Amino acid sequence: MTVATYEVEAFNTATASTNKIHDDAVARSYGFRGGLVPGVDVYAYLTEAPVARWGRDWLSGGTISARFVKPVYDGERVTVTATEADGGLDLHLADPAGDICASGRAASGAIDGDRSAVAAAPLPDPDQQPPASPDSLRPGTVLGSLHDVFDAAAHVAYLADIRATQPMYAADGLAHPGWLLRFANSILVRNVELGPWIHVSSDVALLGLVEDGEPVETRAVVVDERERKGHRFVVLDVAITSDGRPIQRITHTAIHTPRRVAP
Repeated sequence: MTVATYEVEAFNTATASTNKIHDDAVARSYGFRGGLVPGVDVYAYLTEAPVARWGRDWLSGGTISARFVKPVYDGERVTVTATEADGGLDLHLADPAGDICASGRAASGAIDGDRSAVAAAPLPDPDQQPPASPDSLRPGTVLGSLHDVFDAAAHVAYLADIRATQPMYAADGLAHPGWLLRFANSILVRNVELGPWIHVSSDVALLGLVEDGEPVETRAVVVDERERKGHRFVVLDVAITSDGRPIQRITHTAIHTPRRVAP
């Protein structure tokens, strides 16, 4: 049974990013029609339905998986459909042609809290980052940790960029789960030198809320690095905490070195 439908005009927030897969010209050299809307923002669109359904309880005790199977482009009017199934929500995001670009599943409760802690490590100097490779991203590699502080006033601009409709983020000064997921990207970017790269999927356990002025620490360890169809993939185990409180635990998958399309 379909319980919610959400339409949004996709917005490429990353045109100025160092990740040039979001740049029209560079993305075309990899076979895309134009610059890709970031996967973390497509993920943010998917979270609208579970937050509407379960509210704060989901943000501090829910799960969501997201797979990005086809590009979403700037200006496209995309539709997210949430269908109830087995006590959770099956999520699908379709482009104007009706093709599925992203899918996922969200549920409330039943959080796995048994995963081991992720160690902290210092970040490399920006001018000494090793190139992304099977060696620099070999399984077991602990990435340098990130530290930030959540600023609810500055967060208003992010909420506008992702077209968030739920009022509690601004009203209650809460960090959006999509903003937190961006740290899973950032920790990869700050540890290895990357060319154009692509976020593929995220499996997220939402474990706690982040409020105005609270610190955010992100740690990660590489759990897999592999080649498939000419692409090189990396899988990270990411732990986000605030003053030691678990906030999110993420299995984050990306193509760190895409196959370039022959001219």
